[in-house]
Amino acid sequence: MIRHIEFASIRNFRDVGGYATQDGRTVQWQRLYRADSLGWLAGDDLTTFRALRVRTVIDLRHPFEIEKAGRVPETEGQNYQNLPIEGRRWDSSPYSEEIGVGRYLADRYLEMTEDGVEHLRTALETIARAENAPVVIHCAAGKDRTGVLTALTLSLAGVGEEDIVADYALTGLATEAFIADWRGRHPGVPLWPGFGLAPAETMRFFLTDLTARHGSIERYVTQVLNISPATIAELRDHLLTEPNSDG
Repeated sequence: MIRHIEFASIRNFRDVGGYATQDGRTVQWQRLYRADSLGWLAGDDLTTFRALRVRTVIDLRHPFEIEKAGRVPETEGQNYQNLPIEGRRWDSSPYSEEIGVGRYLADRYLEMTEDGVEHLRTALETIARAENAPVVIHCAAGKDRTGVLTALTLSLAGVGEEDIVADYALTGLATEAFIADWRGRHPGVPLWPGFGLAPAETMRFFLTDLTARHGSIERYVTQVLNISPATIAELRDHLLTEPNSDG
């Protein structure tokens, strides 16, 4: 199966399938995708997108970002949810070279788990329902907000930490294109700390810290997000294959 799906104007669209779980199952392909902004879809990119038969789009951006950059075209007819999970605006003042990009980004991700509780709950409940699949979750770059929601989903499914970290770090393949795009659209405007970067240590810090705060990722999801065990079971039932199944 193909993980990276090529588009002309989208840099970071990929399938989240194929990862093994700790109980011997595998995340099914063509059920859950992660992406950068779908507002760029046009022309041949729309043809590629339509071939995926996406039913649900979860857009994690703020409404002002959507107003500025556009959303998935309404003509495509998906169930569309705008669920911004970022509360406080990012402050670059805590960043320093001594702290490093990984630590700085992980701290911002932890803020999302505090500020985005309601919308994270809705997003996970949406992903859990088989009738909503295939689902695409996206933000602007498909890295930070999308990375948090993807990590929570894969962790609930039973995927191990190293695979969750590796999936996050794949965004690094798009870093050069993100920077070139930004400079083309915003000449002379400086980049903020961590722009386009997805160092593996970021996700490792995030998972470690969230576990330390709550005891486990699943306890965060059940006790803070109030996701029921039945919803978690439903998510696993439709996202995962059975042992020794090709999916």
